[in-house]
Amino acid sequence: MDNASTDGSAHAISEAFPQARVIRNDRNVGFSAANNQAMRVACGEYFLLLNSDAFLRPEAVDKMLAFLQSHPHAGVVGPRLLNADGSLQRSCHHFPSPKRAWIENLRLSTLLPHHPVLEDYGRWDHDRQRMVDFVSGACMLVRRTTYEEVGGFDEMFFMYAEETDWQRRMCAKGWLTGFTPEAEAVHLGGASGATSGIRRRVFESLDRYQYKHHGLAGLLSLRLAMIVGNLLRTVVWASILLARPARRREALAKLKLSSWLFLRQSTHWRGIFIK
Repeated sequence: MDNASTDGSAHAISEAFPQARVIRNDRNVGFSAANNQAMRVACGEYFLLLNSDAFLRPEAVDKMLAFLQSHPHAGVVGPRLLNADGSLQRSCHHFPSPKRAWIENLRLSTLLPHHPVLEDYGRWDHDRQRMVDFVSGACMLVRRTTYEEVGGFDEMFFMYAEETDWQRRMCAKGWLTGFTPEAEAVHLGGASGATSGIRRRVFESLDRYQYKHHGLAGLLSLRLAMIVGNLLRTVVWASILLARPARRREALAKLKLSSWLFLRQSTHWRGIFIK
């Protein structure tokens, strides 16, 4: 899938891999719509969705395929993602919900990291196979029968949260999401959206996800949790800025981010209620 790139990559792929079908869009229709285009014409039993900034390590596809073949109730599986320097990139997450919003913004999982309800995948080393709520959309192997039952991505999500919504819909149909560290991929992170307003799109998509799955009450709860959480973090980082000169740069960056989030979540409502 080529979303109106201008660097000649679509032509280069056609030249290097004449056996591959390249679908070229004349405009960037977004991650969701582009992947839906590909899945509608794909003929395989499994679909590999791979970001333009993600690169498979040897045998990664074979390992993910083996996982799905040995777990018939899993509709999708993700690999262990690595940063460019080889460090772990957290790629398994809980479905967003009003409850999770309060747990994360009040840092309750930090206080009780092993509590079964408060568990945070971010503190897990991604070192064993398991079922999770959802995996990163940077690299996913999806069962065709799951796609046929659930449908494709919701194109209301241009980019970000589309894989969350998709796997939530899979879960509602009884399909599980798997993770296997035996398969690995390097994800540079951000390259697919490097020229777009990434931060703005992330929170717009999260708002739409909450409104879609938890209604207005859920969206208001999310917003309130983030307002309270970022207000507390603003106070903490302001105190560190004043009391710890050695951490001035870090504190200033964190203070700017928490202040921006507090203001954004308090005032920005435009476009949320588009269905």
